[in-house]
Amino acid sequence: MMIRFSAYAILICLLLSACNNSIKSALQVPNPLQIGEAVMIDDGKFFGPCEPTISISKTNPDIVVAGAILDRVYRSEDGGRSWTKNKMKSEYGVYGDPVVRSDFNGHFYYAHLSNPDGRPFVDTSFLDRIVIQKSIDSGQNWNGGTFTLPRSPKDQDKQWLAIDPIDNTVYITWTEFDLYASKKPEDKSRILFSKSVDQGQSWSYPIILSEKEGDCIDSDQTTEGAVPSVGPQGQIYAAWSYDEKIYFDKSYDKGETWLENDIVVADQPEGWDYEIPGLQRCNGMPITAVDRSSSPHNGTIYINWSDQRNGPDNTDIWLSKSTDEGDTWSKPIKVNNDKANKHQFLTWMALDQTTGYIYIVFYDRRHHDDNTTDVYIARSTDGGESFDNQKISKKSFLPNASIFFGDYNDISAHQGKVRPIWTQLDNTGLSIWTSIIDETTDLEK
Repeated sequence: MMIRFSAYAILICLLLSACNNSIKSALQVPNPLQIGEAVMIDDGKFFGPCEPTISISKTNPDIVVAGAILDRVYRSEDGGRSWTKNKMKSEYGVYGDPVVRSDFNGHFYYAHLSNPDGRPFVDTSFLDRIVIQKSIDSGQNWNGGTFTLPRSPKDQDKQWLAIDPIDNTVYITWTEFDLYASKKPEDKSRILFSKSVDQGQSWSYPIILSEKEGDCIDSDQTTEGAVPSVGPQGQIYAAWSYDEKIYFDKSYDKGETWLENDIVVADQPEGWDYEIPGLQRCNGMPITAVDRSSSPHNGTIYINWSDQRNGPDNTDIWLSKSTDEGDTWSKPIKVNNDKANKHQFLTWMALDQTTGYIYIVFYDRRHHDDNTTDVYIARSTDGGESFDNQKISKKSFLPNASIFFGDYNDISAHQGKVRPIWTQLDNTGLSIWTSIIDETTDLEK
């Protein structure tokens, strides 16, 4: 009787195991996120780089291009394990706020602010246009650049790019100030939009996206931080911060027309401009991404930001999502999974369009009682419902408020390769880093 029962039990276990494996396969359970080595891209000698940006080539994932202020451009041919460093040059001047993105032909765009008069970096009173330079040889050489506006009496700032996978139309959003840092009530800020349908040779005359104008102080009452993203059918989505709220707009005709009334995604308590000990300044501006993959979450729009809704000593990372093209939004979902009341800040998000997985990079102080800081990545494989968190920085570091730390980082994800990029501050030197994260998922098998 005992032998019969044991054999029966073994048979039941085998059946349950097979059933469990089938369920796992059906649910496409991901492998644990494997964090690889942290790689220094720039040691920061001679000039402290920050505000790094990164993009994996859409045609060859071994090619990765990155940038940092003011004029640095980096290139890797081995997936980010080793790098060459150069300087971006343009007759219009290269003045920071870089953003690098690959199109779907493997060409790269590098957008930055201009400074044709060669004014010192500390003088931000003259930002006359947004310049976009292009490389058709995987980041080895760059053209002189084109621009979204002729030389303007107004100040242009904080741009970002998105590229349509269908036809490589390039979209750009940014903030226009009547006069940067002005405290005059008549000086306003607004979100602008432009596009290039000829792969960066020319740009449409900018149109205004934001329904509401802000001030020009570059703080919570300033309309700022727009990041565009392209949907599965070519929809364009963009979100930004203003007056302790996150606003959203969309276009169904390649940016020719937009909503008359912007949609409020979420409250942003204490605003996008908040204090983090050890930093000159910090922000929680939103990042937008849309799932174009074949995952069950195709078409879902995600917006990622940070704020201090839980108090000035407890900054957190948040995500809200929409499954009806932005008409309604979920309650904010907490991305950082620590239990401590500590700071997490300067977030950026990427979505791997081959899997639908979400990746978010941010700074984190969960393990420290002072300003010592680590870098974490969060991943969601279930459409943003939950996140696992892992440390990716090689060692902790201590920011110095007397040294400008930058306003953002970046992250790129493509075909299971994930490359975050961030700034570290060791003693008094700034350096730029990435992490080699190559994961295989059941969705890719």
